Amino acid sequence: MADPRISLALAVPDVLPPAGRILLLRPRAEHDLSALPQARLHLVQGFRPDFEALTAQGHTVSPEPEGRYAAAFVFVPRARSEAEALLAEAAARVVPGGPIWVDGAKTDGIDGILRAVRARLAVDEPISKAHGKIFRFAAPRPEALADWRGQRFNPAPGFTTVPGVFSAEALDRGSALLGAALPARLPARVADLGAGWGWLSAQVLAREGVEECHLIEAEHAALACARANITDPRARFHWADARNFRPEARFGAVVMNPPFHTSRNADPALGLAFIAAAQAMLSLSGTLYMVANRHLPYVKHLKSLFRVVDELGDDPGYRLIRAQRPQAEPKPRVTPPSRAGR
Repeated sequence: MADPRISLALAVPDVLPPAGRILLLRPRAEHDLSALPQARLHLVQGFRPDFEALTAQGHTVSPEPEGRYAAAFVFVPRARSEAEALLAEAAARVVPGGPIWVDGAKTDGIDGILRAVRARLAVDEPISKAHGKIFRFAAPRPEALADWRGQRFNPAPGFTTVPGVFSAEALDRGSALLGAALPARLPARVADLGAGWGWLSAQVLAREGVEECHLIEAEHAALACARANITDPRARFHWADARNFRPEARFGAVVMNPPFHTSRNADPALGLAFIAAAQAMLSLSGTLYMVANRHLPYVKHLKSLFRVVDELGDDPGYRLIRAQRPQAEPKPRVTPPSRAGR
């Protein structure tokens, strides 16, 4: 079944230009886009799991826009600053006068975005459906929304971020605690799972003994920030879902501040998947250094995957965990051949 808000928006004849590419900014894997002309769509999604899922559905998907478009659909994300940046991007990419549709759930702030656009531009009457809204405006001159485009933040000295990435405006306290708790010397090969804009990796590269630090990050925009923030030639950058990443060789250490939200609700299974991925990437003498909110149920799982698990420091809000010597994966049991009949 097609997305009900998109279907209602397209019910009016000639609502889309008869020709030309249609830009879709930040559609997610769960969006049903069947009401739209697939051959004309160019989906822009930088989150690797959604990128792969949408590609598997047969769509043309890229992490960044390319050229000009006849129309656009913007799918509002949770971060207000990111939503504004996407609208400015659409205004800069769509030919003047072309339709720009904005779709989002109430829980993701669509009402606030509608008010913000109305304060600057003429907006058609919005359509409300399925706990959200969709509205349209004609692409203005790019300068109309120019102050929403190209926003930058400086969450820590020497680091720059963009709207929408994790802890874009200020360094996450958990990451700061873990960075300070890392030992003075680390193994030659280290991985940072969910590396974000690179702060933890920079702390790794400041330790003795490190020859390679692999930044593994699913969000394309965050990894682009990391590339700009870290110019050390020992850094290696991977746009990948850490849960599925398979390195060429195992690491001596892994550091991570794993995510635990897939929506507004906490999802501990996400952190558990990161722990399992770290265990699979480490050498049998390797060490995992991680930080997590104290209430999350990770310790029991860690103890099932590592021979030694202990805490570094004592913080009321966070656990700083060192897990050493991953358990070897059990070898398949081979049943000896029967000697019957010999």
